[in-house]
Amino acid sequence: MDAPRSESARLAIRAPGHGPPPAARRRGGRDLTQGPITRTLLLFSLPLLGGNALQSLNGTVNQIWVSHTLGETAITALGNANVVMMLMMGAIFGVGMAANILVAQAVGARELPLVKRVMGTATTFFVGLSVSVALLGGLLSPMILDMMGTPVEARADAIIYLRLIFAALPFMNFFMFLQMAQRGAGDSITPFWFLALAIAIDIVLNPLLIMGVGPFPRLGIAGSATATLVGQSVSLLALIVWLYRKNSILMLRPPDLHLFRPRLDIMVSLLGRGLPMGLQMIIMSGAQVVMIGFVNRYGALTSAAYSISMMITGYLQMPTMAIGGSVSSMAAQNIGARRWDRVAMVARSGVISGFLVTGSLALVLYALNDQVLSILLPAHSPAIPLAHHINTRVLWGFVIFSVTFALSGVVRSTGAVWWPMAILVVSMVGVRIPFAALLSPRFGADAIWWSFPLGTITSAVLTSAYYLHGGWKRSRMLRDEALAPSAPEAPLPAPAR
Repeated sequence: MDAPRSESARLAIRAPGHGPPPAARRRGGRDLTQGPITRTLLLFSLPLLGGNALQSLNGTVNQIWVSHTLGETAITALGNANVVMMLMMGAIFGVGMAANILVAQAVGARELPLVKRVMGTATTFFVGLSVSVALLGGLLSPMILDMMGTPVEARADAIIYLRLIFAALPFMNFFMFLQMAQRGAGDSITPFWFLALAIAIDIVLNPLLIMGVGPFPRLGIAGSATATLVGQSVSLLALIVWLYRKNSILMLRPPDLHLFRPRLDIMVSLLGRGLPMGLQMIIMSGAQVVMIGFVNRYGALTSAAYSISMMITGYLQMPTMAIGGSVSSMAAQNIGARRWDRVAMVARSGVISGFLVTGSLALVLYALNDQVLSILLPAHSPAIPLAHHINTRVLWGFVIFSVTFALSGVVRSTGAVWWPMAILVVSMVGVRIPFAALLSPRFGADAIWWSFPLGTITSAVLTSAYYLHGGWKRSRMLRDEALAPSAPEAPLPAPAR
């Protein structure tokens, strides 16, 4: 345990229900343990939704420039490389989520010194791991793409693009980590603006570097990846400067430099809880790698249609992901404050809101299927009817997936991460992949498309069962004494069983 806290540190901590200390208010963040549930959840979700929309818009713009200037083969290269990129980011995503939950629980418990300890340990870990993954990925890019069965005509472009994306990975990962930490502290607005800056730079540079406009070199598909690298690195540096200027509670200053030395208890929590959450992302991305390998067997045209369809499902999942991320931060703060009554209300509100919003968006996409595809693909492209066919079979399943996102967000906010991972393994590895593999010889590519809703239904049913009957409320991110307030307090109600 740490040495006794100073008197100023003790005064910075408040009992649950008394609101955040004034310094915390001045330095950003928001108390998510008070106020109306649904309104707070939706308002907190809006910047996340905006950020997800901007990221998807960025990917869409990239796809449009690549498809209209370089053709379907380049789209296939882009789609194959992006699947690998998501797989690598998933290796680090879980630790970021674990740090987010720790920060949120510490803020909810009014333990601001613990916030800095978490940030110091997590920063050291993130920098070391992301640089290692980037170096290893750059070396193994050709082998990875070969293992995926990337079409020969798209292989050279995919290697170039993927290696540049790996170079951008440390910036992308640390940028993602800082955004998660800010949301854990209750600030979802600042990450949105700096993400918007990164995407604006990316969108502006894309056509300039792909086609070589003016003084910019003509880089082809490498220009798209270079634009991402520049946008992420510039925005990360700008965000760090901003947080220091605003005296954010997340930033470490010279007297805090010793906190960069990893603490064993925090590392155990970050890795013990982060690895299963990271494995969930890896499993999802790995399943995508397997699925695109199945799709690649039907040729570059089908692969291009599949890549476009997956982009559209990415838009459909934006509200689900935004609400799920908000549910996790909101539930974690209330768990830190021992407000279990509000945790249950957050879960209910998250499920209903996610289902309604995602369902409405799915209806719009069904109604405008051909119009959307005609924007994303060249006019009269033979990939359009293929993508239309895929969309009609997969979109509705992602509405049901909103239930999984919301309830998993609540479950993970306590530190219970192994059962959600097990459920994902069952739905992806035990249901989706075998269904596609075993029935493709009989039903062709349709077996691949129908495997998506089958997997999402499985995960929603199992997650609901675990939320209602599992022991997730007994899980803890750190020992109770690490989150306990400094001053004596009245006993708090035990979690409902």
